[in-house]
Amino acid sequence: MLLSTTDTIDGKKIVKHLGIAKGNTIRARHIGRDIMAVLRNIVGGEITDYTKMMAESREQAIDRMIEDAQNMGANAIVHMSFSTSMIMGAASEILAYGTAVVVE
Repeated sequence: MLLSTTDTIDGKKIVKHLGIAKGNTIRARHIGRDIMAVLRNIVGGEITDYTKMMAESREQAIDRMIEDAQNMGANAIVHMSFSTSMIMGAASEILAYGTAVVVE
């Protein structure tokens, strides 16, 4: 599956637009991570547990978006982007979305 954040893919011609492909995941914080985050907030620096959790969440959202696009018959996704929102105080959603297309 070809992915692009632009509306074209160099060297490829879009022959069919299939619609919006999307994939999301919702993750909740972990009390152990929160304690470490509070300590890290005091001394400063990156909160690596959260960085890892968000990276895993983005990859899972991308995988689900690709699966959605494949189910539509796409071989590429253009104009791919991410969105995030807070669901509740301790949980957030990551959404990956883009336009599912067929390219030659």
